[in-house]
Amino acid sequence: MKDLTWSWIGRVPYRQALDDQHQRRDAVINGEEKEIIWMLEHEPVITTGRRSVPGLVSKEHLLKYGIDQVQTERGGLATYHGPGQLIAYPIIDCWERGMGARGAVHAMEQSVIDWLDSLRIQAVRRPGFPGVWVKGNKICAIGMHFKKGVSIHGIAINLSDQLEGFNFITPCGITDAGITSVHREGGLDITAETAAPLLATHIVRNLLHPTCTMKTRSPSTG
Repeated sequence: MKDLTWSWIGRVPYRQALDDQHQRRDAVINGEEKEIIWMLEHEPVITTGRRSVPGLVSKEHLLKYGIDQVQTERGGLATYHGPGQLIAYPIIDCWERGMGARGAVHAMEQSVIDWLDSLRIQAVRRPGFPGVWVKGNKICAIGMHFKKGVSIHGIAINLSDQLEGFNFITPCGITDAGITSVHREGGLDITAETAAPLLATHIVRNLLHPTCTMKTRSPSTG
């Protein structure tokens, strides 16, 4: 099985990162580039998936607060990205690695759970709701998309409490839970750049040795 590498690419505007993911995925599919896991953070943005989001505020209103809005091909509803989050985008051939869509999502969730456990933050899955949860609140969102088995998009884990952009949406359409962060749960002040190599170690391990290998060829997940 081929090794996996990761790279910290800094703070990248969402639209640029999305274009870069599409280009890298096509290059991986065509055998022109190797698989990669990008670790980064974004400028403030609200993203949506393929489904319409009831009650979503207008782009013009969000721009008054310096927040972009982008519709994507991933699963799920609306979520927020911005400073104070760590983003991980695995661009990997999940079919070749025997995971499928569900296996890839499971591996990414498990990586966050494992990393939080190392910080003495107990995190779990919530059946029927993709992502990672602490004490009933969401600390990490996940949404992925697959083309010919190769993934883009990924996870966003909240590090700080400076996540005011969530106030403009119902995160992932969930009305019976809130948003939490590493700082709130563990009292830790950690930047995305500092956290990146720590989380990346778990992501690489879980993608190389997945415990869930369901080969569901779904195009996306929320």
